[in-house]
Amino acid sequence: MSFKLKAPFKPAGDQPKAIESLVLGLKKELPHQTLLGVTGSGKTFTAANVIASTNKPTLVISHNKVLAAQLWEEFRSFFPENEVHYFVSYYDYYQPEAYIPQTDTYIEKDSSINQELDRMRHAAAQTILTKKDVIVVASVSCIYNLGSPKEYKAVSLDMVSGQEITTKKLALALINLQYERNDIDPQPGNFRLRGDKLEIFPPTAKEIYTVEFDKKNIEKITLTKSGNDNEITKATIFPAKFWVSPASSIDLAFSNIEAELAERLKELKDNGKILEAERLRQRTNFDLAMIKETGYCHGIENYSRHLEFRAEGEAPYTLIDYFNEAYGHGNWLCVIDESHMSIPQIRGMVHGDWARKDMLIEYGFRLPSARDNRPLTFKEFSEKIGPAIFTSATPGQYEFEKSENIIEQIIRPTGLLDPQIEIRPIRGQINDLIKEVAARSKKNERALILTVTKRLAEELSAYLHDKGLKVDWLHSEVKTLERPGRLQNLRSGKVDAVVGINLLREGLDLPEVSLVAILDADKEGFLRNAPTLIQMIGRASRNVNGLVIMYADKITQSMREAINETKRRRKIQEEHNQKMGITPSSILKAINKSRLIPEVRAEEELEKINSSWQGDPKVIELLKKEMKEHSKNMRFEEAARVRDLIKRLTNK
Repeated sequence: MSFKLKAPFKPAGDQPKAIESLVLGLKKELPHQTLLGVTGSGKTFTAANVIASTNKPTLVISHNKVLAAQLWEEFRSFFPENEVHYFVSYYDYYQPEAYIPQTDTYIEKDSSINQELDRMRHAAAQTILTKKDVIVVASVSCIYNLGSPKEYKAVSLDMVSGQEITTKKLALALINLQYERNDIDPQPGNFRLRGDKLEIFPPTAKEIYTVEFDKKNIEKITLTKSGNDNEITKATIFPAKFWVSPASSIDLAFSNIEAELAERLKELKDNGKILEAERLRQRTNFDLAMIKETGYCHGIENYSRHLEFRAEGEAPYTLIDYFNEAYGHGNWLCVIDESHMSIPQIRGMVHGDWARKDMLIEYGFRLPSARDNRPLTFKEFSEKIGPAIFTSATPGQYEFEKSENIIEQIIRPTGLLDPQIEIRPIRGQINDLIKEVAARSKKNERALILTVTKRLAEELSAYLHDKGLKVDWLHSEVKTLERPGRLQNLRSGKVDAVVGINLLREGLDLPEVSLVAILDADKEGFLRNAPTLIQMIGRASRNVNGLVIMYADKITQSMREAINETKRRRKIQEEHNQKMGITPSSILKAINKSRLIPEVRAEEELEKINSSWQGDPKVIELLKKEMKEHSKNMRFEEAARVRDLIKRLTNK
């Protein structure tokens, strides 16, 4: 199936030139190209046109989850008939395993897995392996060890109507794929037995397979999707977890792990490290026993080199390998969004991971092979991806050096100019800020406030709230699925301003924002260098009344560079507007609810369910799941409302 781009507008401004140049570069098989597009020039729309023109499956990499979510929503709107997926780290909270020798402190791996994000990861991987019209928007987590795509596909279970298999054998096959039996409250990755029926709930949570048996044969397979039942003749069931190996290879993998353990124990003992040797022996044997009994253990990914039969130092399997497995190297497109941030992130990930693993290995917490459970090195990443397009308003040195084709996209279709910039003194900045935010609120416009620390973001938000402003804060400790909701509240006017640090910089599309206030603009450093300031300034460039206030007592070199570049871009747009007779206008963008924001039913909807209920027990089951989901995510008021409705229906 080909990509079908649907948009209510045509390429304009510098977009047609950029699209033509990028497509031509891909036809010439240029390995690297850079799209230098100013904020508001429509870089995502340009990329969408390139995808539609070349018909290439595409991986879009973003450096943070907020921007990745926004890009996912945009690409879904451009390609409603194609497969567009979201792939980010599935942790709401993650504390990696570590050891601090100075204080003899062992920190066990601790994490809180978000089931919805896990579902979306599985959906992305399975779609890559089964379809061609695929766009996956991913965070940098896509370079982390994921497990072999060949094994993930090979161990999948094919079911065919009329197939000779008993209920028991099918249940055992599902258990080997890491599914768990749950007859009371089945969740994604579970199966349920009801007489001669077996219900399978895949980890994608998009459908339910009901298999009916006639003695030793599959009599009927029913697919339930979006509430509709359809009888099908065959189905493929993928594993419930990425870390699954064929039973035939487990024994050999165990032999290799035991051989490495024996060699490492001898090495530790020869060096007089008796405590470390005993610790490693106990931990490794316990893990192997768990895998033999259940097929899984806590931290199984640390044995991935042996389970996947990789050589020492060989690159781990990642989402990128799923693309190469499905389409072949070079036959898909990699778009690295906000490359000035994403490239350094990709480059640096593995070094921090190795530093932590080396401590665990030295002190007997892990085998040396655990070092190969890691992100890709930058060299490995560069070799695995095919043609790449870097997009940024401020590309880094790497992009300029590597790219055979650099395209500037400065002229905006809307005629919008880069915002005006004012420098105001730090003394009295908060009172001045209160007046500016209040003035924007009266005009139904919004503000972004940039601080340098998380604590200051929260405290300033609380202070401004006490002064009568509707203010929220946003930084990395806000859960992934809550972030789009906070930005939507800003756009809709539920809040007048959002205070933040890094997450309010690159790429955010907030047309209602007419004011960007940068506190401590003269604190030279990573958070206030020239590219960072240009990105901050760009947040006000989607509104015709855009203004940037830098609170500073001196003009640093970074401030001067950012101001000069903004003036240069503003002049180019002004000249184009005069030549073409264009009057600048703010970007208009519908405020649609993000698909990542959890559903919360209105009181009227709950009452409607109560009044129209006909005694169907499935409704109560669904409401119980909804109540548990609210409770798990600490939405206790919503959970209580649904609980009260369940009581009323049960009493009926």
